[in-house]
Amino acid sequence: MATRPIGIRPDQQPEHLDQCRRCVLWEAATQAVPGAGPRHAPLMLVGEQPGDQEDLQGKPFVGPAGALLDRALDEAGVDRGQVYVTNAVKHFKWEPRGKRRLHKTPAQREVEACHYWIERELAEHDPKVVVALGATALKSVLQKSTVKLQASMGGAIEHEGRLVIATFHPSYALRSPDAATRESAYRAIVEAFKHAHQLIQKYPK
Repeated sequence: MATRPIGIRPDQQPEHLDQCRRCVLWEAATQAVPGAGPRHAPLMLVGEQPGDQEDLQGKPFVGPAGALLDRALDEAGVDRGQVYVTNAVKHFKWEPRGKRRLHKTPAQREVEACHYWIERELAEHDPKVVVALGATALKSVLQKSTVKLQASMGGAIEHEGRLVIATFHPSYALRSPDAATRESAYRAIVEAFKHAHQLIQKYPK
């Protein structure tokens, strides 16, 4: 019979994020990174996981991807102060590369374990529209491991009484190998934010 590492409880229901031991990622992270934003924000943005700077500061989207996110929100006419920003996974998963800590994509079991927190955030903030930034976020929000990011882009998906819009993660627009791809990804992010803003205005609660 397979054994589970001591202290790892995917069925655990902690009250506070810093108590979470539902997967192993807390062991190598500096701290858990909660979402941030107003309680009843109509728009929720869900990324993949904290990065290096987010792990150190304990806040979501404060590194280079966060700067691009701010620029895209501003261009789309969306006030970040009215947006709730979070991640599908709350601890930084990384691997060493010399003195650097490089991002490592969370496993599906880690995404599933952390969905406990996404459910709590959705219930508490009750957004009208959720923008999933990248494939990991989309799989978490829709609770569907087979969903494809690019096939889901360009429209709004109804899911459990909310509208979900899929787009690229800001880090993709930063790190793609050529300028044309980076610009195309950035434009897609801006258009997704514009679409989300339009839907919020069109379908008030």
